[in-house]
Amino acid sequence: QVQLVESGGRLVQAGGSLRLSCAASGRTTRTYNMGWFRQAPGKEREFVAAISTSGGTTYYAEFLKGRFTISRENAKNMVYLQMNSLKPEDTAVYYCAAAPDRWGGSYAEAYDYWGQGTQVTVSS
Repeated sequence: QVQLVESGGRLVQAGGSLRLSCAASGRTTRTYNMGWFRQAPGKEREFVAAISTSGGTTYYAEFLKGRFTISRENAKNMVYLQMNSLKPEDTAVYYCAAAPDRWGGSYAEAYDYWGQGTQVTVSS
């Protein structure tokens, strides 16, 4: 079992930056590929970014256009999402997810564990 707790979401103005954190506990989380997803009100959950166990491979949703960066610190069991140049359309609940022993990429079904989410609101 893995427990994931997201933090860092808040209200921010358009053009601003935020760093979301995901604290993982339980089974050795360094063996998990990790991802960030988001869900806006009335919309489907969508993929944001993924990172491999070592952090050597990252993958992003095309719509981000380089604004977000995913990273991890295995020694601290932490995963981060640095978000820059935020736009009102980035407003959503952001979820951290863990995929044990396989690359999850953009497929939500590949992730077995999910956090409760953290709210990000971007005002115009």
